[in-house]
Amino acid sequence: MEKVDPSTVSKPVAYDSYQELAEHYAAAIDTKPHNAFYDRPAMISLWPDVRGLRVLDAGCGPGVYAELLAQRGAIVTAVDVSDKMLELARKRLGATADLRLVDLSQPLPMFPSQSFDFINAPLCVDYIEDWRGLFTEFGRILVPGGIFQFSCGHPAFDAEYFNTTDYFSVEHVSSTWKGFGKNVIMHSFRRSLEEILMPIIDSGFTIMKVLEPKPTKQFELADPVRFASLMHRPGFLCVQAKRLVLSGFGH
Repeated sequence: MEKVDPSTVSKPVAYDSYQELAEHYAAAIDTKPHNAFYDRPAMISLWPDVRGLRVLDAGCGPGVYAELLAQRGAIVTAVDVSDKMLELARKRLGATADLRLVDLSQPLPMFPSQSFDFINAPLCVDYIEDWRGLFTEFGRILVPGGIFQFSCGHPAFDAEYFNTTDYFSVEHVSSTWKGFGKNVIMHSFRRSLEEILMPIIDSGFTIMKVLEPKPTKQFELADPVRFASLMHRPGFLCVQAKRLVLSGFGH
């Protein structure tokens, strides 16, 4: 794990890695403990009733969240920067979701203001450096009172994992992923708790819920060593926020 000079890596930072990892990722996503038995149950526990809601599934990957949202009656638009991931999502979802190739690090002019009621963004915002820009766009495309939730690396875990000496900065970091059956170097951004929470508030949202998830019993059965570690210290953080109904935000 190391700090990375951003000038040496083309943006989007995780594009090449996910292109390379796509098929392995899709094959493992339903059973890999950190995804299936940790992040996903935590995120779903925060979901509102999505029946009839227009939902943006941001960073959809191979489509597992989009599938669950559609099964619950949501009208789903699923986006990802990886065309290979979208191909796999299309195989999984068929016509049950509108799939689009979108780079979340850029503005979102393809979506008119107030296009969505709910935005689900699991484990994708860590690949975006400018959260205020992204969250402001999310506020624009949400209806007033609309809900946005995301999961990301927990700042306490990430500070130690990446051995940071500059906790208060937003750092471009990388690590070797080995858990999907193929080793890849994954680039992302590590940030402090303040730089997780304040961009939400600065972008016109009010924070509703913060969850430091615990792994499920299924996780313990699949990987007791990492289960014990996560019961001692969380690896992820989930945050749910509501778009403020105030003039001047999201317009």
